[in-house]
Amino acid sequence: MKTIIFDLGGVLIDFDPRYLYRKLFDHEHEVTAFLETICTREWNEQQDAGRTIAVATAERVQMFPDHRALIEAYYSRWTEMLGGTILGTVDILRELRQKGTPLYALTNFSAETFVTARTIYDFLGWFEGILVSGEEKMIKPDPRIYQLTLKRFSIDPNTTIFIDDRKENVAAAEKFGIHGIHFSTPGKLRLELAMAGCL
Repeated sequence: MKTIIFDLGGVLIDFDPRYLYRKLFDHEHEVTAFLETICTREWNEQQDAGRTIAVATAERVQMFPDHRALIEAYYSRWTEMLGGTILGTVDILRELRQKGTPLYALTNFSAETFVTARTIYDFLGWFEGILVSGEEKMIKPDPRIYQLTLKRFSIDPNTTIFIDDRKENVAAAEKFGIHGIHFSTPGKLRLELAMAGCL
């Protein structure tokens, strides 16, 4: 039986900062400008890599004092960036669980916001283990985080499938002999897992 490792954001959890900032700006181009120049993906990834929210917020406020309230909203209203679950993928996860498939998660996630995520998504309790980047202070596609996942959960890479919505993360996993699936839609994932004999 294959072991399957899931990414969370973009695969099982619908997350997009635009959901929040569309409430705070009048126009989409303003949302885009803010997220590309102030609270950027690269900035957020530093929290995924272990930097605290307090330090991150203070740094941005110091750089952009005129945008203090908007910057502070990023984490004080973080749950408004959640669009719910990606239902088709959660259905697949449920089916795999019912079949007794060993299930794990490897996620780039702030250790602080993940505490909240655990209270929102029941399916996070379905995994035999979850490795959270913010807790380990390293993020995908750093090879060390894959090594740590395999070691901590005693996973054989040669009988493992890794699912992620970012191609660079899938490619990094494949270097360890893991079968990678680049997630795009639940329907395509279901087909690929069926072809691999998992569904």
